[in-house]
Amino acid sequence: MATGDSEQSRRERGLAKYREVYGDDAFVFEAGQSAFFDLMLSQLFGEVWARSVLEVPQRRLLVMGVLAAQRAFDTLGIQFSRCLESGELTVEQVREVAIHLIPYVGYPSSSDLYRVSEVAIGTYEKAHRQQEGTNE
Repeated sequence: MATGDSEQSRRERGLAKYREVYGDDAFVFEAGQSAFFDLMLSQLFGEVWARSVLEVPQRRLLVMGVLAAQRAFDTLGIQFSRCLESGELTVEQVREVAIHLIPYVGYPSSSDLYRVSEVAIGTYEKAHRQQEGTNE
């Protein structure tokens, strides 16, 4: 933590980065309601994700690799969905991430990795087809 950096300013910086990473509609606990969430905002997002050396898309790719290795496929699906919504990755790139990670995760687990990538892509494509239908 920087000298003179208050917990409140770390939380505010963390909340801003959390919203950038997960979107404005991501669930947020009020300060003091969840010690875990407060710690996550101030440390993970206010300190680590807020560093300037790597951009969000680069950090997200690193997180995707870790989540796949940990077989945290539901959380990986959230990352796939968010990177499509934010335009960080295209549908083709999400599929390529899944293809690249499958040999590292191993084939018994690869079906879950593939499933969450395709669910994220399908949800994204369906939402955009519906938007295009309403914008005509």
